[in-house]
Amino acid sequence: MCIVSRDGDILLHRHMQAAPEPFLQAIAPYRAGLVVAVECRLTWDGLADLCAQAGLAVVLGHALSMKAIHGGNANHDTIASHTMAILRRGGLLPPAYVYPAPMRATRDL
Repeated sequence: MCIVSRDGDILLHRHMQAAPEPFLQAIAPYRAGLVVAVECRLTWDGLADLCAQAGLAVVLGHALSMKAIHGGNANHDTIASHTMAILRRGGLLPPAYVYPAPMRATRDL
């Protein structure tokens, strides 16, 4: 997880347990104006649903386009989270469509 201010300062950057409560606790001090960016991978929908329930904006980043932008082969969560935060801050995060939960079963067919 990486939270970057509008000025580009890193407010929070750490590994954390992938569960709703630790996520919500970690972002609590930064909720005002927070936009959550998540890479379009297998488990993005759980985070998108959690954010929707919590009233947080979500931007889904297109995984292949992001790989083309940063071009890195050595990628792990620390690099990816910071890269996504910087791309989102600069308006350069390549978007993917966030399917609403009721439409996902149809999409998966």
